Amino acid sequence: MDGNIPSGMSPSKRPLIIGLALALVTLFVFWPAKDFEFLGYDDQGYFYENPHVLAGLTPAGIVWAFSSGEAANWHPLTWISLMLDAQIFGPGPTGPHLVNILFHAANTVLLFVILRRLTNVLWRSALVAALFALHPMHVESVAWVAERKDVLSLFFELLALLAYVRAAGEMALPSTSASGGLLSSVKLPSEPGWKKFLPALVFFALALMSKPMAVTFPCLLLLLDLWPLKRAGIGVANLLREKIPFFALTLVVCVITFIVQRHGGTVQSLEDYSLGVRVENALVSYARYLAKLFWPVNLANPYPHPGHWPMALVIGSAGLLAFVSVAAWFARKISPWVLVGWCWFLGTLVPVIGIVQVGDQAMADRYSYLPYIGVFLALVWGAAELFSRFKIPAPVSAIVALLLLVGCLFSTQAQLQFWRNDGTLFGHALAVTEKNFTAEINLGAWLSKQGAPDQALLCYSRALQLKPTNAVALYDVGNIFTRMGNWTEAEPRYCAALRSRPDYPEALNNLGLVLMRQKRFEEASTNLLTALRLRPDFSDAHNNFATLCFYQGRHEDSARSFARALELAPENPIYAMNAGDAFARIGQLQLAANCYQHALQLQPGNEKARAKLAALAASASVPQPK
Repeated sequence: MDGNIPSGMSPSKRPLIIGLALALVTLFVFWPAKDFEFLGYDDQGYFYENPHVLAGLTPAGIVWAFSSGEAANWHPLTWISLMLDAQIFGPGPTGPHLVNILFHAANTVLLFVILRRLTNVLWRSALVAALFALHPMHVESVAWVAERKDVLSLFFELLALLAYVRAAGEMALPSTSASGGLLSSVKLPSEPGWKKFLPALVFFALALMSKPMAVTFPCLLLLLDLWPLKRAGIGVANLLREKIPFFALTLVVCVITFIVQRHGGTVQSLEDYSLGVRVENALVSYARYLAKLFWPVNLANPYPHPGHWPMALVIGSAGLLAFVSVAAWFARKISPWVLVGWCWFLGTLVPVIGIVQVGDQAMADRYSYLPYIGVFLALVWGAAELFSRFKIPAPVSAIVALLLLVGCLFSTQAQLQFWRNDGTLFGHALAVTEKNFTAEINLGAWLSKQGAPDQALLCYSRALQLKPTNAVALYDVGNIFTRMGNWTEAEPRYCAALRSRPDYPEALNNLGLVLMRQKRFEEASTNLLTALRLRPDFSDAHNNFATLCFYQGRHEDSARSFARALELAPENPIYAMNAGDAFARIGQLQLAANCYQHALQLQPGNEKARAKLAALAASASVPQPK
């Protein structure tokens, strides 16, 4: 498999050609995702409703990225990369989707380069990289804008790994053995210094600032020290000593992440999920990840947490994990890649396996993005050794590998289609899972936006049967009635949402709007001001409060609040028009004209803005806010 050179291909050019082929195939398979829509599930907070991101890369935005715990995570480089998307490509979904695809292609090539440097084996390295590129479980990480953190973090983690491999000197005296590793004949230093690993440490820090899941990287380095680097000869103490800076970074980011997620309310308490329930789910999830690696069907986002798994399934999952672990341990001398690959899989899943339960999902496809590499490594090296032992001809092994990749390719293309929009994604999730609260409310929100309120209310009705006091579902139902102009039905839903979650600025804002529509101005003012106290950069709340001030005759306050709304969301033509009307009311005609001109720049066909500009030029007539 690794020894045959295709006719007409120079050995020196093979890595370059293979790397290029891997990149092109990856781009070809995932290219349709560039035309997909934003999802209402996290994409709004990560991109299209985030004013800091939409403003592009600014000094203030960078400060916010490093100081923010938005989305219950600390990942400043992810925010900065999305800001760059907004600055380069604008506010639409094409740019961020395209960048995700490019990062995935880059990660595929990097993985191939690293494995070849580590092992000096070409075709096995290429197959592992191809499986990584084309496995359908990785669609979620690539096709979801909010998962930029996945592809970006792995990009830096692979660069850190490449820097570490180079620093370890694996290319000094390469082994000719396909299984021996590249340091098998190198004289190892007795006192390695950590300074030579400084580039790896820097890239590792960048990976952590993209997604905290990279915290397992120091343990991954220790695994690779065993095989294929074979650095155990310098002593365990020396290996651990040179990893101290890596572990120190891990500890710092673990503490930051826990604090941020706890503050964001995503870390579930032991009252919600007991330790026993968490251990059960962890064991079953490990087995489910393995099952979906070999048979990737019924993939969904999200997978609902059942609360309790059948004990027979828990015991069976534990038995499977124990059996493979024992087998890998006993095979460590003759087949070290099995132990390394298996520990890679087990270890890199630890931060997201559910012992520290974040969110309500039982597992997630995106969590397999890094861990599956270990299993691919063990399987490919193991299969190659078996084929060699049984003297299976190289063309046969090549055909088997090709059929496997073709199967992955078609499965990935099919899975990719479910990510076109919220309707296809969550409709599919409801078709392949049960009692999926999150899928119900997201499909309901999408149906409401599509002008199908009755179907949307059916989704929310099913969701509220699962979680009757859930604030998000109650808030969304209130929004449906608000869009229908049914204030009497909307108000109790918002009030119920606030009883479950008093610090819910969106519900406070919309309740304030509903109360204002009923001319209950004092109650509306209380709710809107509370929303702004909780979220000072809430542009819609500033706009609604400004409208309330206008109705109360407080025109100076109205103008200031409309201007603040426009400052926070300068791409919103409605805010520009409202600010112009307010400035015209208080006699600030030049400021009013500037706002109308800005509205025209955003919407060149805005005839109302054009007419109001003409009216200002012709006379002192004062337009009214809408």
